[in-house]
Amino acid sequence: EKSGFRFVSTHPMFGPTFANLNQLSEENAVIIKEGDYMGKIFFKDLYQKLGLSLHEYTFDEHDQTVAYSLSIPFVSTFSFAAVMKHQDAPGTTFKRHMQIAKGVLNEDDYLLQEILFNPYTSGQVAQIREELAELIDIIDHKDAKR
Repeated sequence: EKSGFRFVSTHPMFGPTFANLNQLSEENAVIIKEGDYMGKIFFKDLYQKLGLSLHEYTFDEHDQTVAYSLSIPFVSTFSFAAVMKHQDAPGTTFKRHMQIAKGVLNEDDYLLQEILFNPYTSGQVAQIREELAELIDIIDHKDAKR
């Protein structure tokens, strides 16, 4: 903004790893509110023609959304991948998680870094840590009621 150049910022909230590119009506895109009016109109028109569900966020709201919608599953996948081992007879759930882990771990390193270094990611990971501590306590005490 300070440069004086017109700009528009947008974030398709899907990627080649998991998106069904033949069914974009099930996918979302974000256009950042701060930006050039005509640039935003261009992307709104493009995304509507593609059938995407469109959302407008500020930069800060975008970062919060990315931390929630990407950091939580990515960090969970990293944790799964860190402790998984080869199984001769894995179940369906394990196989599906393994496919997801392989997909996430094959994402571009820069993308993974951007997600992890998002200013809101640490807070999301802290919430995961708190929930895991609670689950460990439930397991250790075999507290079915909790």
